[in-house]
Parts: sequence; structure tokens; C-alpha cells
Amino acid sequence: MDVDYELASWSNLLTYSAMAVYAIAFIVYAFDLFGGQRLRSTEAASGDRKATASARGAGAADRSGARADARTSARSGVRRTSRGASVAVLDEADTTTAEAPASGGPAGGAGSGGRGGVKGRASGGDAAEALDLGPRSRKLARIATSLTVLALVLHVGAVLTRALSVMRVPWGNMMEYAMTAAAIAGIVYLVALRFRDMRYLGTFVTGAILVTLGVCITVFYTPAAQLVPALQNYWIYIHVPIAILSTALLSVSAALALFQICKAWSESRGSSRRLAFMDRVPSSGDIEQVSYRIAAVGFITWTFTLIAGAIWAELAWGRPWGWDSKEIWTFVVWVIYAAYLHARATRGWGPTKVAVLNLIGMASLVFNFAIVNVYFDGLHSYSGI
Repeated sequence: MDVDYELASWSNLLTYSAMAVYAIAFIVYAFDLFGGQRLRSTEAASGDRKATASARGAGAADRSGARADARTSARSGVRRTSRGASVAVLDEADTTTAEAPASGGPAGGAGSGGRGGVKGRASGGDAAEALDLGPRSRKLARIATSLTVLALVLHVGAVLTRALSVMRVPWGNMMEYAMTAAAIAGIVYLVALRFRDMRYLGTFVTGAILVTLGVCITVFYTPAAQLVPALQNYWIYIHVPIAILSTALLSVSAALALFQICKAWSESRGSSRRLAFMDRVPSSGDIEQVSYRIAAVGFITWTFTLIAGAIWAELAWGRPWGWDSKEIWTFVVWVIYAAYLHARATRGWGPTKVAVLNLIGMASLVFNFAIVNVYFDGLHSYSGI
């Protein structure tokens, strides 16, 4: 089957365009993370709103209660006395009501409540301004996220045009594999934003995707061509996509683990100018939970990758396992992440040590892809470079 070189050139053009938008998003995310003001949590904001509303309600209740007490005492005085005494009681009540704010009597509570109400409105305005400060300071994050969506559209377009140029799956060599994995990582990040505010991670996600595309278009660049005979099997539609998904999931989890370590170090040291941007990041415990959940899913898909590879090896080479360099390192990655999950469930391992295991697993994954595929001889030498 011939290669459509025009579509292949469009794929390269879309890749460069996506890189340009990713670079802008990276810069905007960096300004949001390192140059913004401290975020306020949703719970704190809700508490401030409730406290402000309670203060206003209490002030209004005090004022209405004091007025009702004054009216009741005045009316009771009229009933118990004669007409002449009534005037005196009313005059005294008026005088008491007028002097109460200064003397601090029952009506004084109303007076102070009135002043408190004014102060409450003023402080409520300050609180509202403080609450609005978060959304305003997050405007850069919203812009960067929109740019990331645009870059991802261009990125996916580059992958699809590459596939259409050769009319096959877009993961036949290292360049195509890395491009597709980077796109899936971007999708995983955007999907995760629907459930958790992880925009503090945007600087590193867009930066990593940008570097990956840069390496794809330079070091890993391979002209569009058809698959080698060994890859012309239906298992390429099963084994490789799951491996790509696993790579994307474990990459996002590793980025969160890195943030977790930095945040834990910041929490132990207290406030510092060097780590002031960490005030915009959730607690290390929250980050660790999200990182663990994503890594757990990635471990499951990587397990399926290992099993599917063995089945494909049985069909292609007549044996499920041959101690090929790629097979060995794929298993090494599996063992490290299995140790990570086991260590997290074992008492005595702190969150930081567990996060380090996560990063070691990611390093072994990168080594398996970038080093084993290129410099190790074996039956899986399909890098194309």
C-alpha cells in the first residue's frame, strides 16, 4: 500500500503547531503556579460565606429583639399607671432608648449590633473580595487549560493524519508510539480535571508532552511507511494500545508523586519563599491518594500488556517467553510497580518512600522505551531509527 506523503506532511505540520500551543500553555501554567497568590479551599470559602451570613443574621436579630423589648416595656408601663404616669414612663422609655447605645443596656446590644452589622457588611465585603481573589488568580489556569485543549486537538489531528497517510494504526515505531502515548497522557490529565482540580500539574504535563513531541520530531523521527512483517498481526490492535494507555497513566501518576514529595518536604519545613508556590497545591496526602489510584489502574493495564505480549509471542515465535531484553524489562517494570502497591499497603512505609518507588518505576519505564528499544538487541527492535 502506498504512502500519502501529503497527509504525512500535514501530520508534521500539526505536530509543530501543537508544540507551539503546548509551549504557550506551559508558560501560562508556570505563571499561574509560580506567580499566583495562595488558593483558598472550597470548604474554607463555604465556611466564610456561612460565617458572614450568620453574623448578618445575628445582627438583624439583635436589632429587632431590642426594638421589641423597648416597645413591650413601654406598653406595659402604660397599662400599669395612670395617664399622668404614662407620660412619665413613656418619656423615661424614650430617654432610656436614646441613651441605651451609650450605656450598653439591652438596646445597647442593638446599637452595637447595628454597628456590628455595618462592620459585618464591611468585613463581608472584604471576605467576598478575598473569595473572589481565588477565581481571579486562577484565570491564568483557565486560559492555560483552554490552550491545552486546543493543543491536544492539534496533537490528535497529527496522530490521525499520520495514521491515514499509511492507512494503519499510528504506533508502528517509536515516534508514533511516543506521539500517541503523549496524546493519551494529555487526555488522562484533562479527564482527571473533571474530578479533581489538578491544574497545578499542568506545567509539568504540558512541558513533558512538549519535550516528547520535540524528541519525536527530531531524535525518533521516522518517515511514514508500512509496518514490518512481524507487526502485521491483529494483536497490534490489542497489545500496543494497552501499553500506550499504561504509559500515559503511569506518567501522570509519577508527576503527581513528584509533587507529593515536594509538598511533603514543604509541609515539614513550613512556609518558605523558595516553596511559596506549594501553597497553591493540595496537601501531600490528597496528592498521594490520586497518584495511587491512577497508578493502580496503570498497573492493571500494564499486567494485561505483559500477558498480551506473551500471547502474541506464542503466536509469532512459538514461545510465550524467551528472555528477550524487551520482555525482561517489561517484567522489571511490572515488579517495581507491584512492589509500589505492596509497599503502600504495608505498615512502616511512609508516603514519601512509596512515592520514590513510583518514580523508580517511571524511570524503569522510560529506560525500557528509550534505551532498550534502541541499544539492546532483541526480537522487539522495531524502533525504526
